[in-house]
Amino acid sequence: MPYKLALFDFDGTLADSFPWFTTVMNDAADKFGFRRIAPEEVETLRGKSAREMIALMGVRTWKLPLIANYMRKRKAQDLDKVKLFTDAAPTLRRLHEAGVTLAIVSSNSEANIRALLGPETAALIAQYQCGASMFGKAKMFKSVLRQSGINASDAICIGDELRDLDSARAAGIAFGAVTWGYTHGAALRAQKPAHVFETFNELFTTVTGTPAQA
Repeated sequence: MPYKLALFDFDGTLADSFPWFTTVMNDAADKFGFRRIAPEEVETLRGKSAREMIALMGVRTWKLPLIANYMRKRKAQDLDKVKLFTDAAPTLRRLHEAGVTLAIVSSNSEANIRALLGPETAALIAQYQCGASMFGKAKMFKSVLRQSGINASDAICIGDELRDLDSARAAGIAFGAVTWGYTHGAALRAQKPAHVFETFNELFTTVTGTPAQA
């Protein structure tokens, strides 16, 4: 069925930031005293949930807000190293033109996201809920619903991580998993999301209920 509201995660969903993430994560490990990630571990970790990764890396829970803030600041310094996926901006524009209300819910900062989207694409987004804690997106999803006046049954959350899926379910929103982000598609499919998207065209078709442009 077509959806009236699409709530997007940003990193790994609209922005190809995983390569950047792998280059700075060990800097964070050294700064905050958790285990570094060896190159051969990266693909294995992409099949894990956020809670599993935290446990494997020995991250203390109380440090998570500090680490998240550090990563946001690092990203602001490294914006030239992160790009949108090629079809991200055109798809957001087509969704907007089709009448879908767009929101972005992210642990990244609004300033970083707007800078990467560019002013024209950023203006298409009706709501930004940014600076989410590691497991705090459900509250932000509910806030977007309240402010938009759109029912949860008419909304879809689109993301690339298992924690996004869990938060969407907690908020009573359908989840569409993208396979091009941080988490492997097999791990996402195992949790039986409402939809799995291999391409932005598939995403557009499902959200709008109409054929995507070639």
